[in-house]
Amino acid sequence: MYWSGISACELWVKGRATGRKFLSPLQVCGKGRFLSEQNICLPCNCKGHADYCEDITGVCINCRDHSTGDFCEMCEDGYMLARSLEGRHSCRPCACPLSVPSNNFAARCDKGSGLLRCKCQEGYAGHLCERCAPGFYGNPMAIGNSCKRCDCNSNSDPNLIFNECHNMTGHCQHCWGNTGGANCERCAPGFYGDAISAKNCRECECNECGTSSCDDRKGVCHCKPGVTGRLCDQCEVRGSAYFGFSSCQGCRRCECGPASIRSTCHPLTHSCPCRPGAGGRYCERCLPGYWDYSPAGCQKCDCESGHCDMHTGECLLEAATVNLCCDECIWHLIGDLQMSNKTLDQLKVGVLNISTGAAANDRLKYYNYTAQQLQVHARTNADVNARRIQHAIRERSIFLVISYSCLVFPIVFPVLRRIRQLEKKLMITDGRLPPVREILSRFSAKLSDAQGFLQKAAGTVQETEDTNRASILKFQRNEIIGDSDNGTLMQSDGMPSQIVNDMSMCLCVCACASAQNVTEYHAAIDGASQRLTEKTERLSLADRDLVQRADDHAEELDRQANALEEDLRESDANGFVQKAISAANVYNNIVKYIDDANITSLTTHNLSQRAEDVCYIAKNTPYTSTLIPVNSAALISCVLCFRPSLGSICNRTPQRLEFSLNVAEGTLNRSAEVLQTINPISTKVEVWANNMRNQDYSTAAYEQAVLSAGEAVENLNVLVPKLLNKLKVVENKKPVNNVTTNIVRIRELIAQARSVAKKVQVSMKFNGQSSVQVHPHSNLEDLKTVTSISLFIRVDPDKDPIEDRFILYLGDRNGRKDYMGLAIKNDNLVYVYNLGGEDVEIPLGSKPVSQWPAVFNYIKVERLGRHGKVFLTIPSQSFTDEQKFIQKGEAPGTESLFDIDPKDIVFFVGGVPADVRLPPPLSLAPFVGCIELGSLNNDVISLYNFKETHKIDPVTSAPCPRYKLAFSQSRIASYLFDGTGYALINNIERRGKFGVVTRFDIAVRTVANNGVLLLMVNGDNFFLLELKNGFLRLMYNFGFSKGPQLMENNTPKLQINDARYHEVSVIYHQSKKVILLVDKSHVKSLENPKTTLPFSDIYIGGAPSSILKSRPELSAVVGLKGCVKGFQFQKKDFNLLEEPGTIGISSGCPEESFMSRKAYFTGESYLGSTAKISPFDKFEGGLNFKTLQPAGLLFYLSEGSDEFSISLENGAVVLNSRGTRVKSHKKQYNDGRTHFLLASVNNQKYSLLVDDKDKQEKKRPSSATRSSSGSAVKTFYYGGSPSSSFKNFTGCISYAYINRQDRDIEPEDFQRYTEKVQTSLQDCPVQRPPAALLSRHREHSSRSKQGQSQKVNRRPSELKVEPCYLSSSPRATRQAFHYGGIANSRQHYTDLPDSLSERSHFSLSLKTHSSFGLIFYVSDVQEDNFMALFLAHGKLVYTFNVADQRVKIRSEEKFNDGAWHNVVFIRDGSMGRLIIDGLTVLEDRAQGGNVSWHVSSPLYVGGVPPERAQKNIQKNSAYSFTGCLKNLQLDGQWLSSVAENFGVTPCFEGLPEAGTYFSEEGGYVVLDETFDLGLRFELVMEVRPRVASGVLLNVRTAEGYFTMYIHQGAVVVVVNDGSREFFTKVSPRQGLCAGNWHRITVIRDANVIQLDVDSEVNHVVGPLDPGSTDTRKPVFVGGAPGEPRNTIQMKPYVGCMRNLTVNNSRVSFNKAVLVSGAVSVGSCPAA
Repeated sequence: MYWSGISACELWVKGRATGRKFLSPLQVCGKGRFLSEQNICLPCNCKGHADYCEDITGVCINCRDHSTGDFCEMCEDGYMLARSLEGRHSCRPCACPLSVPSNNFAARCDKGSGLLRCKCQEGYAGHLCERCAPGFYGNPMAIGNSCKRCDCNSNSDPNLIFNECHNMTGHCQHCWGNTGGANCERCAPGFYGDAISAKNCRECECNECGTSSCDDRKGVCHCKPGVTGRLCDQCEVRGSAYFGFSSCQGCRRCECGPASIRSTCHPLTHSCPCRPGAGGRYCERCLPGYWDYSPAGCQKCDCESGHCDMHTGECLLEAATVNLCCDECIWHLIGDLQMSNKTLDQLKVGVLNISTGAAANDRLKYYNYTAQQLQVHARTNADVNARRIQHAIRERSIFLVISYSCLVFPIVFPVLRRIRQLEKKLMITDGRLPPVREILSRFSAKLSDAQGFLQKAAGTVQETEDTNRASILKFQRNEIIGDSDNGTLMQSDGMPSQIVNDMSMCLCVCACASAQNVTEYHAAIDGASQRLTEKTERLSLADRDLVQRADDHAEELDRQANALEEDLRESDANGFVQKAISAANVYNNIVKYIDDANITSLTTHNLSQRAEDVCYIAKNTPYTSTLIPVNSAALISCVLCFRPSLGSICNRTPQRLEFSLNVAEGTLNRSAEVLQTINPISTKVEVWANNMRNQDYSTAAYEQAVLSAGEAVENLNVLVPKLLNKLKVVENKKPVNNVTTNIVRIRELIAQARSVAKKVQVSMKFNGQSSVQVHPHSNLEDLKTVTSISLFIRVDPDKDPIEDRFILYLGDRNGRKDYMGLAIKNDNLVYVYNLGGEDVEIPLGSKPVSQWPAVFNYIKVERLGRHGKVFLTIPSQSFTDEQKFIQKGEAPGTESLFDIDPKDIVFFVGGVPADVRLPPPLSLAPFVGCIELGSLNNDVISLYNFKETHKIDPVTSAPCPRYKLAFSQSRIASYLFDGTGYALINNIERRGKFGVVTRFDIAVRTVANNGVLLLMVNGDNFFLLELKNGFLRLMYNFGFSKGPQLMENNTPKLQINDARYHEVSVIYHQSKKVILLVDKSHVKSLENPKTTLPFSDIYIGGAPSSILKSRPELSAVVGLKGCVKGFQFQKKDFNLLEEPGTIGISSGCPEESFMSRKAYFTGESYLGSTAKISPFDKFEGGLNFKTLQPAGLLFYLSEGSDEFSISLENGAVVLNSRGTRVKSHKKQYNDGRTHFLLASVNNQKYSLLVDDKDKQEKKRPSSATRSSSGSAVKTFYYGGSPSSSFKNFTGCISYAYINRQDRDIEPEDFQRYTEKVQTSLQDCPVQRPPAALLSRHREHSSRSKQGQSQKVNRRPSELKVEPCYLSSSPRATRQAFHYGGIANSRQHYTDLPDSLSERSHFSLSLKTHSSFGLIFYVSDVQEDNFMALFLAHGKLVYTFNVADQRVKIRSEEKFNDGAWHNVVFIRDGSMGRLIIDGLTVLEDRAQGGNVSWHVSSPLYVGGVPPERAQKNIQKNSAYSFTGCLKNLQLDGQWLSSVAENFGVTPCFEGLPEAGTYFSEEGGYVVLDETFDLGLRFELVMEVRPRVASGVLLNVRTAEGYFTMYIHQGAVVVVVNDGSREFFTKVSPRQGLCAGNWHRITVIRDANVIQLDVDSEVNHVVGPLDPGSTDTRKPVFVGGAPGEPRNTIQMKPYVGCMRNLTVNNSRVSFNKAVLVSGAVSVGSCPAA
């Protein structure tokens, strides 16, 4: 090859001579070099942080190690430059405050003058960002912790921004607006209302004296004891009355004596009305002058003096113990009162009862009370009467003062003296007030000035916000108008007919006729002829109806096109570019329709010609077929058979076939016309878009674009509707012959059109006479248990008065069956539904409709079973936050299913036609305003997916624009994929080029198991990134010889279907690797075959079926169900909704899309969660289930020995509560259909209802009324349980709910459950079997026989393992391990990073009761350098060496309390830091400079090998601690997997019991040689297995082995002496796997083996080997390590073992030679 006339070889030689290196055009510089302008390869100056750099400039490409800049000379934000000894630099994380990524809160940092300076992120403060800024809370010093913004629900004092909430706990400290609580989330005591949304906390109306508390939500008054009334303002009156309200201590019971007229006392004086002669406050004695006290009163004294002994009646000279002064005053007062107003008549009787000063005081109170009543009465009467009554009161007051002073003066005088003292102090205080007032006045003036400045600043901000809001509204209005362009898609049902079926029938008749006589022949011909005639006539009628419908539909689309034209004319310049692109999308879809229409029209034309040919053959073909092929002869013979009848048929058919031919030809003509019209439109759209992008939106350019768009739309008004109608004729036709492919394609296009119509997010305006019938939900079964509808409504109270109006209705056409609807009644939004009983109306009275703003408000109605809710969200306005309102209700009775008939169901919005009957609660006037549908059962739905519209005129009533960013949930730009749509980016290189390195970035949020993320296809080449079983999977093939390249792994980092957003990046380096990043972390890479990407288009979220079927590797690919937040190609963003090829996706990402309401269980799976429930006392729960299995556990909860369960038993549903069982009547609920059950418990009965029909009840026994733990948090399970004896469920459970005590009834979100064991939360694969198979289901079982004794025989073979009652995985704390039991229990970690020698940041969580023990240890080989964490006297000690010095940090408190504690220990050179629970920070430092410090693998956790660490740690702490440890991390990263494990098991929950536990991770114990298992021994052990098969004990000898193991319910002992093998076994009746302890005894005497299991004995006699010797060999317990020579393919034993003895000597495992693997010595998890 030559270059400029010089060969490459010559050029190379010249380069050698001159010392310069030249490159040919086909060569490139190597790694780390670049080509300069002089064609010289120079080294890249990338500081070792990039492998490549750009030619000419030398700018580095893809700087790594957190470096950035043209030459990787700077560090990314959050990292700082650190120079190395070699002169290179590295980027180290800012230690602001900690160097781990999770606790690095610096935007940037630098280290000048030896001090670290941090520029903190928002929310952090301090030199090292070590604390939270004002307005934030948290503990940045704790690993994984951060600062969060104070959440006081906008209810905190804005003047106290520095103390808004506690800086550690986040509790709000200054709630105002009458609010309180940790987050100011509720009203303060004494106030009620909605503190969060409405912010209307107002003072409770309760009487303060009688109220103990006021409900902070509803204002309900809770009264003190003995107090009643709505406002707690009076004493109770029941039985014996109460009194003492004025004491404010509650009311006391009236204790009236036997002589009282009644048991109630006076409300003010608290005295009882007495019978004649009785007196006292409680009528407890006789009055003076009376005696003989009895329930009838007292008798008058029969004495001259009038006085007698009140007990005996003996006459006395004068009354005893009577104060004459006071009594005289009282009697005078009585005389005066008798002359008062008639309203005081009842006072006379009361005054007669007064005999003491205290009683007089009561009567004075009563008089004042009566006087107040008279004053009130006086205000309503004439002035004259008022003056008269007041005068009488003043006169009587004189007597009151005189009489009362006689009583109270001795009491009042001390009080008066105290009042004078207080008055003096008050005067002194008043003298000190003026200076204080002056200071306050000056401070107030300064505050006023500050307020003025703030008001000016607020005004400026408000002006800016108003301007910005106006721009956003303007842009959004254009977006809405653009969306409405997509709303012109209509649909109509075709009239399918099949000529081919008739022809096949003809052939059958002819074939049969050849074997019959002439009479039968003619009869068959006549019958077939008649049927063919009828079908031909129906075909004609179908075509005639088609034309009529096409014309009608064309008129409707003409109106829609006019609306589109009007919208275009009303658009402004800012939104026009988007409108042009949207229009282009519509036109491109029409072009696709037309291409298929051409094919369909030609096909129809050909079929018509063929039909004419058939008639011609029938008329003119001679009676011979010699020239006809064999496969056509039968057809012609059939035609000849029908010749007499076809004559009349063909005479009538040409006209009808001619009509069909004209339709086909018309379609072709229309296609050509539309293509001619669309081609210039497409060109114009591009011109419009370019002009509007390049110009400054001039008025002239805008008007010109609108004018040309209007002309184009007018041309399509007539053509497009007729074309679409004729295309839809074939939608329901079955594929025939060569039109199959085209009809399938047209069906796909129609389905896509419907999907697009469902997602048109544009409103319709209703004028009070219009209505829309919307297509209902595709799967009506989903609506039965749960039905939810969301929509946006706009009313204008200022323009249209709020009247009772109908909004929507979902139910049958006649309004007789179940239904649900929405209306406005009495100025309230009302949700109405009926489930077969009474109508349920739920009015939302907290926000009248007349108070709604004239904007779109969000409404959602929801029904779960018989429970209903209505939600209202009012969007944020200029000065208010989003407001939310909710109202709940429930249907009476037990009916819970929405029973609807698919044939009669209708869905009307805004109104109904005259022929539709509404139920009475919804028989209201049609709606006036704008409505936009949102969703139906969380599926996006639109008014534009309508069946019919009535009196909707989009020209005169344009849709209302909706500001789509008004609601907080809509403000994140994202795209929703429902599994049917996709985004297509054509010519992706228009924004970026495929280069040496090509990068794709996409942010995905989903809970789906499978779905496409990215797909590129070009012929046989493809590139696919997808979700497969929840994990990312990359596959591509560019014609490779070895087939597709595949990158897949079940690494947790690749699993992204957890309902959170994940950033996924694919970096394709054409000469190196393909790299997969998740959340900016490298998770997987694949060597690349060095090929460029041969693509130009990319699909996102799905692809057309024609693309997916083009390659077998893509045939199983499904569309994505989830959200995409952004897509980038080469770091360039794309708006997927603006791409012309995008179909069937919508904006937004509703939270409901990520809630898992369904779950599939495999028989070994279950879901577990916790809640405050009390099922034994009060319970309501419902669920849908579907299964083919007759038995399975649906719901389970246990509390001690008490169990509550709902299960299937032999096909019947059974409710079990503490042994009381309620069973359904029907027993065939395992039929593969969906069934709904409702279970409830109350004080009287247990109830079980299945499918609203099968209802069973049982009275609750008195023994079941014992209370449970009440509102404590309990664990419950769906589909199974880890501990229940029930068989786990196989099938689907959906829309489950229970009545939790801490929240409203709502469907359970299985995605949030803490325990998800082998459960799928996606599709339900249960399918109902064919009816023929339901009766053939049989179970076959066989049981092997066992003998009582065996001689030499083969041992049992390995069979299928059956599960045990106890789980092989006892409940344990996640990622936690238990250490202890033996002195050297430990784990070994290897592969320590080099950075450990400079600095380290370890963190872990610890739980222990040990006072001493080693937790962590690492050192070099000689243990000169070391670092350790251990316990001493319950305190934590962290120590390491610095040369000959030691840093030793000891906690002041003890942490061996059995609770979890978070521990962080840091070493940075000579400085050490110990942080405990994020609060205790201890630090120490050694003197001196930098000293070399190196340690080596392994790192020990939990303990160390024998004799190690004794040099550096006190002896009693150098052994393993006993306890649990979790979350061990180094520098914020999990340590690599454990290299070795000695006596460490998972950290099991619950109380342990004595024994040794062999965990399922595998492990064994080696006994020392003092235990002899030779030719003669006796061995005893107790076991409780958790697996059906496993090795209990194994001894290897030079000749053979001795092994004892369990297998399928039997204990087996096998002996091999080197020549022969013999065994014996015992299968106990109780079963080894039942969860009980079993005692095993083995006695060996040479060749005789006896086995005893639970007193069931068996033995075997083996061959006698005289050469056998008795030698001591190691005994392995619980497993057989390595590959044993006996070839027993058995797993290690899993379960507990205790009381092992050999020859009556107790075996202690904690003194064993070796404990290897997951073996817990000394403790077993409880059963």
